[in-house]
Amino acid sequence: MTLSNDPRTRRRRLGVAAVAAGLLSALLTAGPAVATPDPGDGPATSKEVSKSARAEVRDAIGNGEIPGQDEIVHSDNIEHLTNIPKDALSGTNSDLAFQGRYAFAGNYDGFRIFDIKNPKKPKTVAQVLCPGSQNDISVSGDLLFLSTDSSRSDSSCNSTTQPATEKSSWEGMKVFDISDKRNPKYVAAVETACGSHTHTLVPERKNVYIYVSSYSPNAAYPDCQPPHDGISVIKVPRKAPERAALVGFPVLFPGEGADGGGNPGGPTNPGVSKTTGCHDITVLPSEDLAAGACMGDGILFSIKDPERPKVIDRVQDNVNFAFWHSATFNQKANKVVFTDELGGGGAATCNAEIGPNRGADGIYDIVGRGDHRKLVFRSYFKIPRHQADTENCVAHNGSLIPVKGKDIMVQAWYQGGISVWEFTDSSRPKEIAYFERGPLTTDTMTTGGSWSAYYYNGYIYSNDIAKGFDVLKLSDRRTDPAKRVHLRELNTQTQPDYFD
Repeated sequence: MTLSNDPRTRRRRLGVAAVAAGLLSALLTAGPAVATPDPGDGPATSKEVSKSARAEVRDAIGNGEIPGQDEIVHSDNIEHLTNIPKDALSGTNSDLAFQGRYAFAGNYDGFRIFDIKNPKKPKTVAQVLCPGSQNDISVSGDLLFLSTDSSRSDSSCNSTTQPATEKSSWEGMKVFDISDKRNPKYVAAVETACGSHTHTLVPERKNVYIYVSSYSPNAAYPDCQPPHDGISVIKVPRKAPERAALVGFPVLFPGEGADGGGNPGGPTNPGVSKTTGCHDITVLPSEDLAAGACMGDGILFSIKDPERPKVIDRVQDNVNFAFWHSATFNQKANKVVFTDELGGGGAATCNAEIGPNRGADGIYDIVGRGDHRKLVFRSYFKIPRHQADTENCVAHNGSLIPVKGKDIMVQAWYQGGISVWEFTDSSRPKEIAYFERGPLTTDTMTTGGSWSAYYYNGYIYSNDIAKGFDVLKLSDRRTDPAKRVHLRELNTQTQPDYFD
């Protein structure tokens, strides 16, 4: 069925009981609630909500204000082609990458390779067991890269969890040879300070550089000492990936003392994460430009020298942003969309109490030239449908839809579903399509929904934390020109020049 995209049908009642349940008080104070984004290394857990919250969810479903449990709804211009459930890898589904006819899907237990030659019927080509959150994933040529941001007993795919307080524990980057898609081979590992929560590729002809984002140092962790105000840079020779090695740790937030020079967070800025590294970086190689989403800060920097990135500008939003999570450039490189992962992806923030400006996207224009460019805030965007208090929902991973002269992107919102929206006018963003499922449960807060939603060669692909791999078809005159753009490879954090 379809559900009208009329705010009047979705904004009336949801969100009141969350306050009584005490969820928002945990979200809006400085501390662990905003300092540990994204679900953890273990299986998703459920949190009890109040009786009034449960009753409100049931009433909202009964009144048609939200879809029923697991019910699929969408705008008329989106078609749900298929869903491929989880198989051998039962952990949390995470990020996606693409190459030719293949999609690569990260999972906290490893990764899965799909043949998507026929998007209506994807076929599993391989499933590789290699535990270690988040298993953020990317590909370049014959190489596949995985991030490990959980303390493991060693770098092997047979490792077990081990306390970060032990010096022998391992976290970092893993490299696989995928020249044979049916039989990926593990070829290298590089340990990095504080692990690798996410990573970004800066590919060159002979080498692939990896920018490793990690954060949350602790004096008790031998391999993750404060301050931690930079990123690890790894160099991987394409013809000899076994020689992958750390080549630098550029400091992006210089400052004195153990706290470094980033956003101090609370109590100076209540509800804002202290900057102790970056969560995610997006590069635009055609412009030698990068944007960093770094906990309490958003930055713009030059990557003309990939081993020595140079910060051009830095911004903060201590009113509405709790955790700078990710970044997306528009094609002309004169705008950046930053996301705020309020609540770390495990809380209900798409409701009336949180409002339209928190847990949202922040749209910034890039003004000026060269090293004098500045990030100038224009507006916020958030999905216009309130979600149940049992649904984790907040701005998450998305990508551009390549339409010349327009700025349009598709984006995941966890259990808020998938949104297609336009920001050609930076000050007046608008949604043009959506897809979502009803709540996983009506009586507990259970983590689920779309982790990543990306546009690739005419289709939208989503990795749902709980439900598996979804394929959607978007049919709209505003986005149809994108179907003529075909890429050989896509790592969303390494944005291509779509029209070169």
